[in-house]
Amino acid sequence: MELTWLSAILVGAGYLALGYFIGSQYPPRFLFSSKLLTKLKDADNHNHNHNNNKNRSKSKPKDPLEIEQLAQILDDFKMILVVRNDLKMGKGKIAAQCSHATLGLYKKLLNRAPKALNRWEMSAQPKVVVKIESEEDMLDLQERAKSLKLPTHITIDAGRTQIAPNSRTVMAILGPVEVVDEVTGGLKLL
Repeated sequence: MELTWLSAILVGAGYLALGYFIGSQYPPRFLFSSKLLTKLKDADNHNHNHNNNKNRSKSKPKDPLEIEQLAQILDDFKMILVVRNDLKMGKGKIAAQCSHATLGLYKKLLNRAPKALNRWEMSAQPKVVVKIESEEDMLDLQERAKSLKLPTHITIDAGRTQIAPNSRTVMAILGPVEVVDEVTGGLKLL
């Protein structure tokens, strides 16, 4: 009786291994219609080409940002979210735009400055929201941040709800506390 159970387990394990091998080497065509497989391949090719075109339209692969070097010597990092006060956005709109700016900067830094992101995360991801009075002031502030090698991201709204399309709404800046404060220290909290 024990030999029968052992045989069943060994045969089952053999079939499992064979199924795994076949499934990993050959796509399960018999489960999908050929039309569906063609659509999936076309969608994958479209996404691949779209991403390649996006990458080609930008410049060559980007080098690590200089803030990465600061992350090796400075501990406390924070993010400042600079909100345009002249747009008179509602609280919910501001929250959404701040979320877009945070995520946009995070994605920008993910591959180009992972140590800086890690420092920010280890500092409990502090985010401070301040207001600025105009688009021109925001762009001037961005230039000041860039001159100090701080990464920035400006969110541009689609214009589906409260404000005009292509409005620059919120700018995110991330870096060592002392350097970020040098750029944004004169701005008032929102």
